[in-house]
Amino acid sequence: MIRTRNLMAALFSCSALVWATAPGLAQPSSMATPGSMMSSEHARYSGAPVYTGKPALATTLSMIVAGGGPKDFDSVKLVGVLAGAKTAAEVASLDQKFGADNVKSFLTVFNFVVNDSVAKVTAAKVALPATPDPSPADGKALAAALYKLGVTPSGSYDVEYMLDALVTHPIHLAVMDDINKKYGMAADGNYHAVLTQAMLDLKSVYGL
Repeated sequence: MIRTRNLMAALFSCSALVWATAPGLAQPSSMATPGSMMSSEHARYSGAPVYTGKPALATTLSMIVAGGGPKDFDSVKLVGVLAGAKTAAEVASLDQKFGADNVKSFLTVFNFVVNDSVAKVTAAKVALPATPDPSPADGKALAAALYKLGVTPSGSYDVEYMLDALVTHPIHLAVMDDINKKYGMAADGNYHAVLTQAMLDLKSVYGL
């Protein structure tokens, strides 16, 4: 638990760190959108704004714990918690939309994202929330919390805005760069595209 506290606290303290295309995801955009909690920067794969507020670390912790924790995070387990009884149907739907290989790549990259984030923040040992919120066992509540983090000031959902809010924009950028180096830009774009669809599906299933 101590390590987990330090890890999540580090995410907050590292906000100053400096952090293709798949079906359903646009090419990197040059359009910037002004608004609250954002700068003149924009998301890498869309014209969505950049979130520059404080990260929702209790929700980040809940997501990681739901996936097995920082040492044993498994994106398959997280999907199972988030989708619950609808997991098999959701995986089948994603396979149909993106292809089994792209879904497999998404799950692999998702594991890498969490592990890479852990690697980037473990050096900054700052104590932080001991309790995840919402409960990592409550898939519906966690899905709702994650989706809410991705709602931009204009009211639209953007997965990069959500990821910024989970770990800070600089860390999100650095992790995307690492994905590109290890797996390539197409895998990075695919990860964002499949995660976007999964979140939209959860919104529909739970009526978020």
